[in-house]
Amino acid sequence: MSAHHPITIVGAGLGGLTLARILHLNGVEAAVYDLDASPTARSQGGMLDIHEDTGQVALRAAGLVDEFRAAIHAGGEATRVLDRSATVLVDEGEDGDDRGRPEVNRRALRDILLASLPDGVIRWGAKVTGVRALSDGRHEVAFADGSTVTTDLLVGADGAWSKVRALLTDATPVYSGLSFVEANLDDADVRHPGAAEVVGSGMLFALGEDKGFLGHRDPDGGLHVYCALRTPEGWSADFVDSPEARIALLDHFEDWDDRLRSLVTDADGTLVARPVHALPVGTRWDRAPGVTLIGDAAHLMSPFAGEGANLALFDASELAAALVEHSDDVEKALAAYEESMFPRAARSAQESVEGLDLCFRADAPHGLVAAFQGMGQR
Repeated sequence: MSAHHPITIVGAGLGGLTLARILHLNGVEAAVYDLDASPTARSQGGMLDIHEDTGQVALRAAGLVDEFRAAIHAGGEATRVLDRSATVLVDEGEDGDDRGRPEVNRRALRDILLASLPDGVIRWGAKVTGVRALSDGRHEVAFADGSTVTTDLLVGADGAWSKVRALLTDATPVYSGLSFVEANLDDADVRHPGAAEVVGSGMLFALGEDKGFLGHRDPDGGLHVYCALRTPEGWSADFVDSPEARIALLDHFEDWDDRLRSLVTDADGTLVARPVHALPVGTRWDRAPGVTLIGDAAHLMSPFAGEGANLALFDASELAAALVEHSDDVEKALAAYEESMFPRAARSAQESVEGLDLCFRADAPHGLVAAFQGMGQR
């Protein structure tokens, strides 16, 4: 017989964990299913800036502010903007004004959320192969091992390629025209001093038309770097790290400063290509009984508004609050959550489109420089 849960969350990312945590604090239990075999099965990415009006609001609702503050990367808000010759055009140092967006490692934040949940809430190694609507707003979730569960409320927190999304909309992620190649440089001050100097103590934007380097310093002293290129769709699928591939990648940066090029030539480990996808701006759906989406499953966007993780956290807190407030009427809760989520997500998604274009337009990096100067004059 299939197991049954009143609330089932698919996906143990930041959004799914935050939702489970806030519900738990309010005496509402949920089951979380994730396809990874364990919490450490894969890399969780780099640094996140957590915004005071979204992500920090959610962490406060989750009762995890102290743990979050203890994990903040001191000085991580420092930001530099460079051109292809490595000339520094913007340098907002770590001693500058607090912009309300402290940096924290994604893995550290996820570990805080994982530790806040009781044992047994998360079922690891549960790859969803299908979902279907039953009667009265209930749904069935099928897994790769042949098992199934039924649920009164199904929440898709399962990211860019969400299985749950298909219950609500036929919208699918579209290639943005930009691809990243991800690289890491370990123990940078000792092993890669030139690269460490050019990145600085926080974030780096080194930009030109249709290409650039985005990076940040990790709390452990390493550098996490994305080499960005406007490329045809499918380019990333053909990229396999090798000496020849690195040479071909750097051909795009032939006239760039060697310290910037060293972010690729000196990278430790394997370079990984990551195409950037996004859902169409304004993606929404008609209310369907017993199911909704949060985070990237609902509104995948490029990282050029800095809102993806923050919206996942905030979606979770808003959905949890609606479910607690309307505990006797789940459909009213879901309608209230989606009514505020849709316009919020659309605004951020449009900002992400504009941010990507700003960073890689013909006069890059001067558009981004002007944006920083405008923020400084407010």
